[in-house]
Order: sequence, then C-alpha cells, then structure tokens
Amino acid sequence: MVRLFSTRQDMLSLAGAFALSFGLAAIPVTSVGAQGSAKTANSSWVVPRTADGKPDLQGNWSNETQTPLERLGNHGLTLSEEQAGALEQRAQLVAEFRDRPSDPNAPPPSKGGDAGLAPPGEKTFVERIAEAAGGAVGGYNGFWLDPGNKVIRIDGVARSSIIVDPSNGRIPPLTAEAKQRVAQRMALMKQFGEFDHPEIRPLGDRCITSFGSNAGPPMLPNYFYNNNYTIVQTRDHVMIMTEMNHDARIIRLNAEKHAPAQVRPWFGDSIGHWEGDTLVVETTNIHPAQLAQTSPLWAYRGASDQLKVTERFTRTGPNVLLYRFTVEDPSTFTAPFSGELPFNRIDELIHEYACHEGNYALPGILAGARAEEQAAAEKTL
Repeated sequence: MVRLFSTRQDMLSLAGAFALSFGLAAIPVTSVGAQGSAKTANSSWVVPRTADGKPDLQGNWSNETQTPLERLGNHGLTLSEEQAGALEQRAQLVAEFRDRPSDPNAPPPSKGGDAGLAPPGEKTFVERIAEAAGGAVGGYNGFWLDPGNKVIRIDGVARSSIIVDPSNGRIPPLTAEAKQRVAQRMALMKQFGEFDHPEIRPLGDRCITSFGSNAGPPMLPNYFYNNNYTIVQTRDHVMIMTEMNHDARIIRLNAEKHAPAQVRPWFGDSIGHWEGDTLVVETTNIHPAQLAQTSPLWAYRGASDQLKVTERFTRTGPNVLLYRFTVEDPSTFTAPFSGELPFNRIDELIHEYACHEGNYALPGILAGARAEEQAAAEKTL
C-alpha cells in the first residue's frame, strides 16, 4: 500500500489544490440549463432487462474522469469541445510523460525532492491533486496512476464539474452548527499526537475504506486509480463491489424502512426501488467514522448522523450508466447539493485491492514517529 497522506499538512495542501484555478479557469465556459442522459451512437438501442423485467445494470463499470467534483472559478456548467479537447490532450501528455523509461544513469534526487514531475505547461486538476499528495518527492510512480484522460460528457456535452446543483457547481457552505461540530472534533484530535496510535490516522491509511469516496455514497472518482466497479443484480438485492479497497455495498430492494438508528455499517444502510427504468437508492445510517472525514475528496465534510444520500442509476446506452446523486443534511449544509456523472462500461476484469494483506505503511508511520521522539529526547539530555 502507498499512503496518500503522511501529515495533516498534506491534507491541508490537498484542500488548497482544490481552490486553485488552472487551465479550465483560464478559458471562458458557456452554460446550459438542461440536463439529460448521455447520447448513444445507436438510436435503436433498447434497455436490456433481467429475468424479472428490470433494467439490467450488471457488469463492470468505471467512473474515472478528469472532471473535478467542484467547479473551479466562476464558470458555467459546460465546456466547448475545444476546451475539453485541450484538457484531455494535456492529460494524455502527462500520462505519456510519466510512462517514459527511467534513466538508469540519473543522479540521485536532491534532499526534499526535485521539480519536473510533469511536463511544462498549465497543470490540470488531477495533476494538482497528485502534487499535493506527493509533493516534490512524488507520491506515486506513474505506473500506478490511472485517473482517466477524459472529461465528463452528458448528452454529448462536456462538463466542468460533477456538482450540478447549486448552479455554481460547488458544495454549499457549512452551517454554524456544522462548523462548531468540526471544530470540536479537531480540538479532540489535538489532544493526541497525529501519529500517537493507529486510530488517529485516516481511514485510507488504515485500509478500512478508500482514501476517497469511491464506494460512497455518493460514489465519486478518487482521481488516482481503481475507479472501477462490478454490479450484480437479483430480484431482491443489488450489490456494488468497488475495486478500491474491495468495498462492497448491498442494496436491499423494496425494503419498507431503514435499519434502527443505532445500526451504522460502513457505507450506510441502503434501500432501493425502481421508478420506471431508474433504480433509486436512499442511504442513511452511515458509519460515524466516515461522517467525520473532512478531506475534500469526500462529499461529507464532517456531516451529521442525519445525512441522507439519494442515488439514481439509469442505463442510457449500451456502454453508459448515468449516475445522479443528491446529498441532504440540514444540520451540516446550508442547502442540499446534487451531481451527476457517467459510469462507462469496461471490458477489463476487476481485481482484488490487497491493502491489509501487504500493508507495511502504518507500522512504518508510527515507528517513524517513535524514532523522531526518541531522537528529540536524546538531544535534550
């Protein structure tokens, strides 16, 4: 396992990366009011169905994209093809740059790392995240990265963000109550050293969940790798297996009510029903440790136990599953927010994500902190 964040400062750096304007922010963007499903090349395509007559959502899918969760700059929802093409060309250039053979005669890097982790030019959203996570030393070898090189297109039109409501494409501000709650959580954490024991570390460090919100809900890309899913469907259940951290969600169909409030599994309690050809899933009872996550790669932002996420899954073509979601938590967000993105069919297999099985990072993190403490103590003698 390779750690995404090593310190709280890394987390703050990543948060700063989300606020930067680059590439996209420098190009004027047009807006449209209508939303819709992804276009299909075959107008005669018919939604495939299971034995019980429901739309067949099964298969392997990916939501990898270069499109950020939140919009950058004061722009509209859509991109022109010229703008989208420029971003995708840059993403391809970066991928090719990272795939270059290593120079066996290169001198050792300088202390603290070197610049030049990407080709010259205006950096994309995904590049900024990678730099915030790894810094000048580089967090990941390019071999492991697979964020996707395409922006989101819905109805054939390129998008500037996953969030579509509010119209500014950003998650609404926190309420005063939520700010106080987050401050209290941070104050509690400060009673301990950041590396005092395993439970202080983020869930991703501990291999409990993905370092992003891949399994969700909402199910969002992490902009690094393993943004793949397998969906298995029966008359009574839908299972969504997430490649990242091999997380699985079991959705109970046509259940009358959620589990008792005190029952809070990882990824919450999900119940679903069909509205025409759309699977609608409502999730509550999300695990408190997930709610407490405040990383900008999560949509929760320190949400309360009243959080509710409603998802909609609609087949819109032979290779496209349109995914929409709405997040509601009046005690945390000043307004609900919604987003949408396509899940594209993939032919590749979904592989096990072995994290605990080979996770030497967490003991190393804690052992490193103990070594630093011992060295500091010896200096005072």
